[in-house]
Amino acid sequence: MALEGLSRGIFSALGLLKSRRKLDEDELKEMLRSLRRALQEADFNVRQTKEITERLETRLREDEPGPGITLQTHALNILYIELVRLLGKSREVRAHQSTILMVGLYGNGKTTSTAKLAEWYRKRHGVRVAVIEADVHRPGAYHQLCQLLEDSTVEVYGEPDNTNAVEIVKNGLKAHSSADLVIIDTAGRHKLDQELVVELEQISEVANANERFLVIDAQVGQSAGPVAANFHDLAGVTGIVITKLDGTARGGGALSAVATTGAPVMFIGTGEKIGDIEKFESDRFISRLLGMGDIRGLIDLAPDDLDEEEAMRITQRMMSGRFTLNDMYAQMEMMSKVGTIDKLISFLPSGMFGGMGAMGKAQKEEMQGNLDKFRVIMDSMTTKEKDEPVKIKAERIRRVARGSGVNEKDVRELISQWNRSRKMMKGMSGNRKMNKQMKRMMKDTDMDLDNLSI
Repeated sequence: MALEGLSRGIFSALGLLKSRRKLDEDELKEMLRSLRRALQEADFNVRQTKEITERLETRLREDEPGPGITLQTHALNILYIELVRLLGKSREVRAHQSTILMVGLYGNGKTTSTAKLAEWYRKRHGVRVAVIEADVHRPGAYHQLCQLLEDSTVEVYGEPDNTNAVEIVKNGLKAHSSADLVIIDTAGRHKLDQELVVELEQISEVANANERFLVIDAQVGQSAGPVAANFHDLAGVTGIVITKLDGTARGGGALSAVATTGAPVMFIGTGEKIGDIEKFESDRFISRLLGMGDIRGLIDLAPDDLDEEEAMRITQRMMSGRFTLNDMYAQMEMMSKVGTIDKLISFLPSGMFGGMGAMGKAQKEEMQGNLDKFRVIMDSMTTKEKDEPVKIKAERIRRVARGSGVNEKDVRELISQWNRSRKMMKGMSGNRKMNKQMKRMMKDTDMDLDNLSI
């Protein structure tokens, strides 16, 4: 999960208020110190850190928690509001008759982000998208963009032998005048030098782009603020794309760069694949960061070819405790289409399913490895064995282990995992508190849990 270190730091700090219903001065001061440390380690700047903690302290002193609400939960709700306020509201970008100019320093992921955005808009909005490669300073930029989009219908324009970026943009806009959306990838430097300034000014004038996205690597930390300010003065930044937010604990600096430009974070990169990009919505992102979950975001991850009726059928069977290894296999196939275990769990409330949402990285990697191994094991089973796992005894276990190239212990672990999952899900169906939580999470979705036959 993005900013996992910050999430742990926040929970550690607020944990000092656990089960408390009245303020204790010493505990409050220690909690605020711990929270400041967590924010600064994630590279939120000193001023923002001070503002957030001071507003939290003031509201904890002035606002009484509601009936039955602990101080820890009260503090978590206040922190949620303050972080969402800091990052600002998201906004939509018109996907028709629009041009997006991508700017940023060298090595921050502009070209990859250009390809990701193009594919995202093509898939989500069903529009005709074209990209123009105007980076004439980095050898191979055009070929990289072509390679990233080779399996897409997005049109790529470039002139690898032309060193005049402004001319390339002019020609590209003319060639793709009928496209609904044009995204222009520009060159970057290690610093904002005069040559880059002049080139960007000229491209900006020719492109007349209604959106100018600044691409920032999450690893740049607090230097994101000055970089954002410089590009904002030069190009008038309207939105920010943060890359590599999944692989660093320092992303707070990039996130808080919005305060420098006044432009919202529009997208975040969450991996290396073309589809590893998320539209940023501060309320949903902070909800995940604080362990509250984001079930709508989880549903949005589902690919277009996911069979919703089959997913509902499996959900019903799981909740009733009647599901088989065949159902479990189908469930794993669906999960593999949506994303990794790490990505899926990041959308769940931290306390859900026995605290599964709060698992560490090593646990998630182990779980991912087990799921991959379990699918191989089930490939060596007959349909009847998967329909009636309780009948898989010693002789069958030996045969399945040999056929799948694993130990007999691994086959037994699969059967045990299936049995534990079956009992856990059956127990959930009779758990009123869990059912209420599930219904709250699904409230804004198209799912109707009241009609589940469990």
